[in-house]
Amino acid sequence: MDLVISGGRLVSGERADVLVDDGRIVAVGRFPAAGADEVLDATGLVVAPGLVDGHRHVAQAPLRGIGADMTLADYLATVLGRLLPAYGPDDAHHATLLGAAEALNAGITTVLDFGNVTRTPEHTDAVLAAYQTAGIRAVLGHNNPADEADVRRLAGLRGRVTGALAINGPGFGDWDDTVREIEMGRKLGMLVTLHAGGGPGSPLRRLHDEGLLGPHLHLVHVNGLTGEEAKLLAGTGTGVTVTPLVEATMGHGVSAYSTFAAAGGRAGLGTDVVVNAPVDLFEPLRDTLRSHRLTTGVMHPAAGVLTAATADSAAAIGLADRVGTIAPGRRADLILIDGLAHLPDGPGLAGAVVATVGPGDVRTVIIDGRIVKRDGELAGLDLPRLRRTARRR
Repeated sequence: MDLVISGGRLVSGERADVLVDDGRIVAVGRFPAAGADEVLDATGLVVAPGLVDGHRHVAQAPLRGIGADMTLADYLATVLGRLLPAYGPDDAHHATLLGAAEALNAGITTVLDFGNVTRTPEHTDAVLAAYQTAGIRAVLGHNNPADEADVRRLAGLRGRVTGALAINGPGFGDWDDTVREIEMGRKLGMLVTLHAGGGPGSPLRRLHDEGLLGPHLHLVHVNGLTGEEAKLLAGTGTGVTVTPLVEATMGHGVSAYSTFAAAGGRAGLGTDVVVNAPVDLFEPLRDTLRSHRLTTGVMHPAAGVLTAATADSAAAIGLADRVGTIAPGRRADLILIDGLAHLPDGPGLAGAVVATVGPGDVRTVIIDGRIVKRDGELAGLDLPRLRRTARRR
């Protein structure tokens, strides 16, 4: 046995130990005599699945805070039009490493990176090297589908870092290109991710009618989603991720979380861009809880929203069989949370995580059974130094 997490309380409320071997959870229960290469004392801590960020532009980390008042048009012109094209491969490497470190520090163990900087194979190599160094689980969305050879090598990745195809979609590009790129992703067995909206002028009905919806497709935002469109997405198993903080700040519209939920769908959560949003998923969780209660007029349990940043987010990006839950057979991607030792056992723990926890409460982060943050400090990544490097660049 490689690792035993002993004496903690699962986020579901019960006391249990977690046994990890070869990066995988092998047992969950009470094992008083369990031995391992390392026994991690989790007394007083909550053991939760690592958070899954279903949509993040990771290499924008050095641009944090520059766009508090940016409209979408401002963002497209300044960030996508001017700043990111100036990144060389080395810039892309350091920017991705900083973004990954900030995510890890906040308890995010998996990111779907909509990789705006994968313009050349050299840029792609630099991003992959950053993920190898950081140790985070990543689905790297290649944003240059015209370079099919580079996309193909991402399709061949197995393990902690895997590949996806990040396309402009019909909202920002040509319809025929969208169809071709979705079909390319299908052929390569890759998730295809794109930004989309709902309501008047939405491409969702056409995507459905042409047989392009399904679990191979991942849609981000879908603000303006109608009940009918939500049923199409839920019925086809199409992945959906909402990023409520950026959507509200930039004026995209009201989060589609509640509309999708009413149709039986389970949306995941994303941070999106740190130019105008925090680096963590705790505030998006709280925002989703507040808006869901206001929209529906129902006092939905806070605990029920936690899956939006864990199991539901993992499912939306095609990783439901690997991460997002604490169960035998899943990868050992876990976080230990401080500050809730005074609460009684029971489901109230998950609700307390949603309502009150922040990045500073994340004591330990584990990915594939390897501790990447211990006792509140990142292991092997110097976050202040990475920020200094980013500032110089």
